Amino acid sequence: MKQKHAFLLVSIALMMIVLAAAGCAKKAANAPAATNNLVTLKVGAAVVPHAEILNFVKPKLKEEGIDLQVVVLDDEAQLNPALQDKQIDANYFQHVPYLDSVSKEKGYNFAVVGKIHVEPIGLYSKKHTSKDQLPEGAKIAIPNNPSNEYRALVLLQANGLLTLKDNLVNYSATPADIANNPKNFKFVEIEAAQLTRTLQDVDGAVINTNFVLDAKIDPNTALFKEDANSPYANVIVVRKGDEGRPEIQKLVAALQTPEVKQFILDKYKGAVVPAF
Repeated sequence: MKQKHAFLLVSIALMMIVLAAAGCAKKAANAPAATNNLVTLKVGAAVVPHAEILNFVKPKLKEEGIDLQVVVLDDEAQLNPALQDKQIDANYFQHVPYLDSVSKEKGYNFAVVGKIHVEPIGLYSKKHTSKDQLPEGAKIAIPNNPSNEYRALVLLQANGLLTLKDNLVNYSATPADIANNPKNFKFVEIEAAQLTRTLQDVDGAVINTNFVLDAKIDPNTALFKEDANSPYANVIVVRKGDEGRPEIQKLVAALQTPEVKQFILDKYKGAVVPAF
């Protein structure tokens, strides 16, 4: 009798173990995918506004199975070499004229997969409050990379301060390409990221908005700036051949939504303008 009773207890225990194991298996089947199943996507970016915009879409991309890792380098000029060397999967910091300029110089084989925003470049000054106050022989700082240097000179031309030579091509110009300089401005060519630091020493500086924001300068204090129709949209760039990767396509789709457009409008109040 004791032997039968012991056998019964053992049978019941085994049955409970089997049922418990089946329950655990069912729970595991119904559980969400583990985070280590996310596809990692590394995107190099400038601090402002690029990294901020990317971080805004990070939760949405996680829902779609993508772990977006935003990579910010101290020197933005290294973001294209980082893409070339496959340290990152994409970058977001530049406009097409700049990309064309450096690609021609460095031999990059990159592709643009989406326009995201425009940062209207503007003339800033700590010494003057209008363009009419700029004196004869004023010292004007401009970016020293070819595409932004051309862009700065075109902005000055659009505001009646100089005239460039005709038939300039490839978004390239330097002060040597000025045909008429009625106030005899003196131009100082400086690395774009350093322009905000020169404001104390010059009459004015033509500065990209991302550097203005990074330096905590109010973009609305510009004496004048580009309008929303600027051709210098900031873009997502990948290595050629990667355009069709699903995670790249999801990144661009996430960035080109009404929610991102509203985020840009609300956060930057015209200092950054959606380009989609």
